[in-house]
Amino acid sequence: MSMSSKIIELRARALYIGAMSKELRHPDRDQIDLSAVLEALSEPTRRDIVLRLLSEGESPCQAFDGVAPKTNLSYHYARLREAGITRTRIAGPYRMISVRVDDLAARFPGLLDAIVAAARTSHPAETVA
Repeated sequence: MSMSSKIIELRARALYIGAMSKELRHPDRDQIDLSAVLEALSEPTRRDIVLRLLSEGESPCQAFDGVAPKTNLSYHYARLREAGITRTRIAGPYRMISVRVDDLAARFPGLLDAIVAAARTSHPAETVA
């Protein structure tokens, strides 16, 4: 292998690894907007993801593979993260998702509890306990 092809390979590898570990944007606590939270949680799939996370705790993205097609899940994860409802951290090859309970409770006291209670009573057979 020539020196120039080795340099090209190393640059390509660095770009690939850099793209894989890209930091995700999360709004700061004071940037979480009520309208964005309500809009994000108005969608049943996103509500189900949040209910499962609250029930089971932090989970890898692939834990929800049966909920919707993978491309749809990526969209839902991004909407929840951008609204400030979830936090996604990169752990090696995994993206771990958790609900920002403390941030939501500080910003909008009682809101998450009310939404979760309403979701569980309106569709008890479809939600995770």
